[in-house]
Order: sequence, then C-alpha cells, then structure tokens
Amino acid sequence: MELERAKNFCNQWLPAWTGNKPELLISFYSADAFYSDPFVSKGLKGNEKILAYFRKFLSPYPEWKYEQVEIFPTENGFTLKWKVSLPINNDTVVEYGVDIVEIAKDKIIRNEVYFDTASLLKTIKEKQSQSA
Repeated sequence: MELERAKNFCNQWLPAWTGNKPELLISFYSADAFYSDPFVSKGLKGNEKILAYFRKFLSPYPEWKYEQVEIFPTENGFTLKWKVSLPINNDTVVEYGVDIVEIAKDKIIRNEVYFDTASLLKTIKEKQSQSA
C-alpha cells in the first residue's frame, strides 16, 4: 500500500475510535475480519464478535483520542505507530502502541494491536484513585 493511501485511511479510521461509536468503527472492517489486542490475544473473527468487543472496549473511555505517529506501508496494508490520549479527571494518560493492518477492497481484513497494558492500566488506576 502506498504511504499516502495509508495516511488517508488512518485519517478516517482513527477518529472512529473516539466518541464511543462502535458501529462506525466496525464499518472499516470486512465481514470476516480478524482482530486481536492484548485483551483478546487469541483474537476475534467476524464483525459480530468484533463489534461486541468494540462496544465493551470503547464505552468506558469515550473521550480518548488516537493520533498517527508513524506509518510504515506494507504490501497489503501498513504498520501504524499511534499515540492515545485518555482524559481522566483533570489529567491525561498518554500511551503508545502499534497496529499491524491488512486491507483488501478498502476494508480491514486483519488488525493486530500491541501496547503495554500493564503501564496503561496502572496509570488509569492511579489517576482514578487520586479523584476518590
């Protein structure tokens, strides 16, 4: 995939992760897509399972915002280094991660997400306990 095409795709796809819009987000995935992240390391196959997961995953943090850091085109998609900013109380938690994305017919057919869950969960817990 060419770099400009990957950037354009990300410019549309990443905002769908914000605002608790799982139906919009799933529209970027093919019907039989594969998705995995550290919380579902064995992965999920198909829109029904992925959508159910997105509904659960997105709802606690509707205000988080994903940004492109770097994109590395591959033959069938791209690898994306991203930054997420998650407002909690009067502070913002920032985490970085990587997605491996394969695309066919302008839809994601495979999405593997990697980030440090221990760091993210620890920071979220600390920020939430500060407000208690």
